Amino acid sequence: MRILDEERNNSVDRATLLLTRSEAQELLDSLQELLANSKEQHTHVPSEDYQKEITLAVYEPGNTEGFNQRCQKLIQDDA
Repeated sequence: MRILDEERNNSVDRATLLLTRSEAQELLDSLQELLANSKEQHTHVPSEDYQKEITLAVYEPGNTEGFNQRCQKLIQDDA
């Protein structure tokens, strides 16, 4: 698992997500779709008011193809 704080451009070791029921359902649906569709590499889950967003991505260790340089570094070095 890798967590990127996009605003500060650094790796995060812990995160707390506080979701409404509908946001949690959308997160679950998005994860299920990601896992079911091997062609999809990432998805976005917005807050109900579209002011916040979680980007979810699935990767295989050692394969960073398709990710930007910052995400490649995070996947490879956890930094």
